[in-house]
Amino acid sequence: QVQLVESGGGLVQAGGSLRLSCTASGTIFATNTMGWYRQAPGKQRELVASITSRGSTNYADSVKGRFTISGDNAKNTVYLQMNSLKPEDTAVYYCYAGVGAIVNRWGQGTQVTVSS
Repeated sequence: QVQLVESGGGLVQAGGSLRLSCTASGTIFATNTMGWYRQAPGKQRELVASITSRGSTNYADSVKGRFTISGDNAKNTVYLQMNSLKPEDTAVYYCYAGVGAIVNRWGQGTQVTVSS
């Protein structure tokens, strides 16, 4: 089944940008969506953005207009371009593959820290 490897996290000042990548490998069944959840201290896990194999996208209200998710089906890779980052974006970002918001497989997580 699918294995996910993600990268691109780091430390950035408010207003800066980061680009996350997530690559899927292995055999994938009954999976048409990839995206990211994030988990911040003191907060519940939040679905940040997702994209289907047909290119339909979904964003949390808190990131609309700042984040852009895109995919390359041939490379089995999705990207999350994060602009105008805010301290409240600080979290561990977990790539996932599944169906809609339902998770079949998690990536290992990557830390995003935005300083004031």
